[in-house]
Amino acid sequence: MSHLHAQSPAFKVIAFFTAKNDKAHISFVQEANRWFPKMATTYPFTYDTTSNWNNLNATFLSNYQVVLFLDTRPETTAQREAFQTYMKNGGAWMGFHFAAFALTPSVYPQNWNWYHNEFLGSGQYKSNTWRPTSAILRVEDRKHSATNQLPETFKSAPNEWYRWEKDLRTNPNIDILLSIDPGSFPLGTGPKPHEIWHSGYYPVVWTNKKYKMIYLNMGHNDIDYENKTNKELSFTFDNETQNKLIINSLLWLGSGKK
Repeated sequence: MSHLHAQSPAFKVIAFFTAKNDKAHISFVQEANRWFPKMATTYPFTYDTTSNWNNLNATFLSNYQVVLFLDTRPETTAQREAFQTYMKNGGAWMGFHFAAFALTPSVYPQNWNWYHNEFLGSGQYKSNTWRPTSAILRVEDRKHSATNQLPETFKSAPNEWYRWEKDLRTNPNIDILLSIDPGSFPLGTGPKPHEIWHSGYYPVVWTNKKYKMIYLNMGHNDIDYENKTNKELSFTFDNETQNKLIINSLLWLGSGKK
């Protein structure tokens, strides 16, 4: 008889989310909050969620080995300092899509240098592809635990892809795990010409070697805005290879080794 799941879980995950703004981001958050609990029945972790960002404090965080930001980032000084301390003391983090967004001026200005410039290394958001489309992704680092079971290239779930202010290739602390393969071009369907990428280098998953962290640019489902139905046209966790990347990233984060 197997008692695999009778044991206490190897690690505990807490996912922070806001889920108030963009319908595509809300759709992703709801989907993540269905998918991760399902994965927790197979893999050795527990999954809790909170939309109260004041839970970013030392007492609350001490119960968890991995923190997820599903859509946004903390805004108050106390929340930000607690997160920074958690990460500097060996905590683990996974962020999706909009969690890295910053643009001055906007509702999410770049007013947190440690997070955007030092921790993520990407600086401000520069632009994105539109509409959300699948991309062919290339594995840049095939030795990492998050990627060592992936094929060299694979087709992702549809996503809105971001371009960043800083070139992550020039940052010695950043290990780019996946980037957009040139076979993806042209990427995006427009209608605006600048929403379609024809060339360039675009990292989509990376880690900062000074921290136990992984950022994934995925996290934007396709929504039927054009016909005003707001119907969900794509799902992020509908892609087997990409799911392997996400679960292996999480297991690496939960293993406690940098």
